[in-house]
Order: sequence, then structure tokens, then C-alpha cells
Amino acid sequence: MADRNTARAADEHRGGSPGARAEGIRTFAFPSGLSVSGVGMQVGSLGSGHTWHADDAPLDKVHRIDFHVVMLFSAGPVRHMVDFAEYEARAGDLLWIRPGQVHRFSTADEYRGTVLTMQPGFLPRATVEATGLYRYDLPPLLRPDPARLAALTSSLEQLRREYEDDRTLPLGLHTAVLRHSLTAFLLRLAHLAAGSAEAERHRSDTTFTLFRDAVEQGFATNHSVSAYADALAISRRTLVRAVRAATGQTPKGFIDRRVVLEAKRLLAHTDLPIGRVGAAVGFPDAANFSKFFHQHTEVTPAAFRAEMR
Repeated sequence: MADRNTARAADEHRGGSPGARAEGIRTFAFPSGLSVSGVGMQVGSLGSGHTWHADDAPLDKVHRIDFHVVMLFSAGPVRHMVDFAEYEARAGDLLWIRPGQVHRFSTADEYRGTVLTMQPGFLPRATVEATGLYRYDLPPLLRPDPARLAALTSSLEQLRREYEDDRTLPLGLHTAVLRHSLTAFLLRLAHLAAGSAEAERHRSDTTFTLFRDAVEQGFATNHSVSAYADALAISRRTLVRAVRAATGQTPKGFIDRRVVLEAKRLLAHTDLPIGRVGAAVGFPDAANFSKFFHQHTEVTPAAFRAEMR
């Protein structure tokens, strides 16, 4: 499952390099030219004078990235938008943004701390699975307790030292050491992200996991709960119980939220006509799309687009 998600994220988003707004949400690839020795990761300081992103990336505008970003804040508060939800990070908090998520930096707040970026494919499949790199159901903002924060900070500092030391080892060994150090940090981070009881239920509930992955692949064309149940070879009642236990929602509500999120992304950051936005999320009739969007957001697609511009 994780390997399929890795391939999907890489294939879908790496091809979406900066382009015209009318073609889709602007996506920025991992800036490998800025990393030490061109390896598939970076770790350094947040704030002015430190470049870890493409020069033309519009940090103050909503955009997508095709790589992972983990920010460990040493000061705050900092307000950051991820998939149209505002998060306020304080000193000691971490913000984990995954490939394909729409996000925006705050121009009013100063970002201070350490930032880690990682290109999809840099880590092997087993590590991707163990660290839950594509657990989009988990919240981006993480607040470790003092003991976990100390361990994460130490692990990240060690990773940074290894990253910056590109002279004492040949490139192949240097990259191998980085992968091991990065894995150690991500295992700690993944444990923190999955630490709550709700997250553990998500992780252990195979039925919900399969449903979530199926929705992620098919939401643009399939909005039918019965169709998903049939595809998973389970009863509709079993699916309802699994989704309620994991999320508190109905399967239909889970599907609708994913459709609304994608519609918001397209409305906010493309110039696609509203009818084409509707078609892209499974509504060939523009009027039905507008009715659906208004029902779930209490604003029309046109009004939402105007608010985001």
C-alpha cells in the first residue's frame, strides 16, 4: 500500500512542475540542486538567509510541493495553512507537510527553527511503510512532550551533522548514512504522529485503510458507498461500522469531504471554469456541482474562489 502511494505521489506530482494556472494547481518539485552533493534530502535552518526551496516558489500563495517538509519550530506562534485549515505552531511543535498537500506560509510571522525536506523515492519501501510517510489522515501539526521533543531534536541535529559532512565519506556511503539517520528520525516522528488512540485505530483498522486508499484513488469518478463496498468485497454495513469507528463519519461523509477538498484546491489555485472543476471531481453537470459544493460549504464555488483571490 505505501509503495503504491509512493509511486502515485511521485508520478502525479513530480510531473506537475511550475506551469500555467489554467492547467492545474502549481506544483514545485524537490530542489535537488540546492542540496549538499545533490542527495534527495535537505536539512537546515528556517528563516531569512537560508534557502531550502525553489527561488520562484510563492511561499505566501497557496501551492503544492511534490516532497515532504518537516519544520521543527524554535519560536512562535506561526500560523500556517495546510489544505485550507489554519494551524498555529509554537516553539517545540512540528509541522509535517506531505507531497501533494496545498499549503501557504504566513507573511506576518517569522519562521525560526529547523526544516527537513525529503524527495519521494529517497528511502526504501520498507522504511516508507514503517514510517507512514503517506498517512494523509494524520494531522500535520504535532506537539511532542518534553521527553519526545528532546529525542526528536537530538535525532534531527545528528541528521543535520551527517548531511553537512560530505567530505569524510564517499558519496555512496554518505548517502547510505543519511538514509539510516533519516530513518531513525522519521521512526520517532511517525511514533509521535500515531500516538493518539484515534490514530492507532486508523492504523489498525484494515477495512478503513483499504477504503481510505480506494477513495483516494477513485473519488474523482466514484462517489458511491455501495460501489466501494463491492470493490472491497465487504457489506455496506461492515464498511459503515469501520469508517465510523475510525473517523466518526459515515462513508458518504468521508467521500464527500475528499471531493470538497479537491474542489477547493482547484477553485483556489487554478483558473479552470467552474464547470470543469466540477467535472474534475465527478460532477459533469455544473449545476449539480454548485449545489453539492454549497451544501457542504455554505458558499457557492464562485464565492469561494473570490474569497481565495
